[in-house]
Amino acid sequence: MTSIESPQSGFQLDLETDVLIIGGGPAGCWAALNAVSAGARVVLADKGYCGSSGATASAGTQIWYVPPVAEEREAAMASREAMGGYLSDRSWMRPVLDTTYESVNRLAEWGYPFPADENGVQQRISVQGPEYMRLMRRKVKNAGVTILDHSPALELIMDESGTIAGATGIRRQEGGNWIVRAGAVVLAAGGCAFKSKALGCDVLTGDGYLMAAEAGAELSGMEFSSAYAISPTFASVTKTALYRFASFYREDGSLIEGAGSARGRSIIARTLLTEPVFARLDLAETEEVREIMRRAQPNFFLPFLRRGLDPFTERFAVTLRLEGTVRGTGGLRLTGLDCATNVPGLYAAGDNATREPICGGFTGGGSHNAAWAIATGSFAGSAAAGFAGRREKPTQGEILRLGKAGFSQGHPALDAPAALKAVQAEVAPLDINYFRTQSGLAISLKRLNTIWQTLETSGGVSDVALLALRETAAMAATARWMYNAALARTETRGMHRRDDFPKQDPLQHHRLIVSGLADIAVRREPVESVSFREAAE
Repeated sequence: MTSIESPQSGFQLDLETDVLIIGGGPAGCWAALNAVSAGARVVLADKGYCGSSGATASAGTQIWYVPPVAEEREAAMASREAMGGYLSDRSWMRPVLDTTYESVNRLAEWGYPFPADENGVQQRISVQGPEYMRLMRRKVKNAGVTILDHSPALELIMDESGTIAGATGIRRQEGGNWIVRAGAVVLAAGGCAFKSKALGCDVLTGDGYLMAAEAGAELSGMEFSSAYAISPTFASVTKTALYRFASFYREDGSLIEGAGSARGRSIIARTLLTEPVFARLDLAETEEVREIMRRAQPNFFLPFLRRGLDPFTERFAVTLRLEGTVRGTGGLRLTGLDCATNVPGLYAAGDNATREPICGGFTGGGSHNAAWAIATGSFAGSAAAGFAGRREKPTQGEILRLGKAGFSQGHPALDAPAALKAVQAEVAPLDINYFRTQSGLAISLKRLNTIWQTLETSGGVSDVALLALRETAAMAATARWMYNAALARTETRGMHRRDDFPKQDPLQHHRLIVSGLADIAVRREPVESVSFREAAE
């Protein structure tokens, strides 16, 4: 931990604002718009180009959009409670559904081209990512937000009172570095997919988790992080909705009984441990259905078009590509509906925050995640603006820089690509992370701890190399939180599967909160709202 003198900093770009938002996906954009509406000055820093980088911008996504009709809302809230292990909370579901409904209607008012049914009624349950995020960038820019594109944040800064006071980062195109001093910070930098080449996800390396943990923030639901998506072996597209129309085969052409994109995915995973798996979209039997599929997910079909392969009639090899906490539910623990973390001045939204309140231990692509990004972005932006408005102007004393891994001085430079491969070797294998056991997790965690010890004392590199080190450190830290929590949950619940504890244990109906970097602590937290469980059971 180092300090800088204020106001002379030595940074090429030195800005002061009310709210700093880190991340320019849907959560970050909704946070920016709501912070501005609350009267705040806003700076948004994105690792890529706000509006075109990240998982949402690259493809279409469903949205958990439910009209305010009692029966429909009840069905929507009940739909995944059992699947998620009854760890969700309806006191969160209701405001998320309300805010998502209102915000998606605003998208329509702003001109988003939702398709209409045969009666001319708009169907507002999904969006095409490129159009959605192009519109969001335009709205954010027109609202007066200062956007720093290609400007990844590297560390948070804190004032002498222990309150977050902004962040520092680098400018990848202009060169040099930046500091933004802010009254509050919203982390909306996405989850962690471990650079698995899932479409749009290689910028999602857990950076927000690491920065927050260095400030003392807690995380929750990290055991629910073993999300793998079906993908052709020759492509990065991980949109799995269309695989409901697929049959799965062995190399000799025999059908793999029970294999499927939803409940049969574990069968695919188990088969992949010993042999290749092939798919064919042969359950889409009519040209009408096939055309609907092409319109719904146009870029799903691009890799096939480029290869001259018809996925409806020809078999193609598939794999399970790790998406970690992007399709998992783990993330920073929120202390309330304002999306505050346990660190003063620090808020989290979207995949940076745990989605347990609405998903429990299981989620997937789009739908609940898309609604969570909209709602928590809105909540966090408004709350951060309020916090910044109430806060006294930071003193002219020391501002503490919280970054450690990658920032150490006097240490030899680390081979970041080799370290990245070492981390990936612990999280990608299905027999470690998908089918979990005490011995497999413990052995892998021991190796990850060794990797972390090296990363924690690394440094002395250029800005570009520093970014790679910080990303790798964030992925290593994320993996260690995942496996510490997975070892502590000795049951199978949600997407967390323990081969050595295959049943759900009613005595483990709690959340697991993890914290720390060098030494990781795990504690239990009760699920507050359980009345719906009594009704369901």
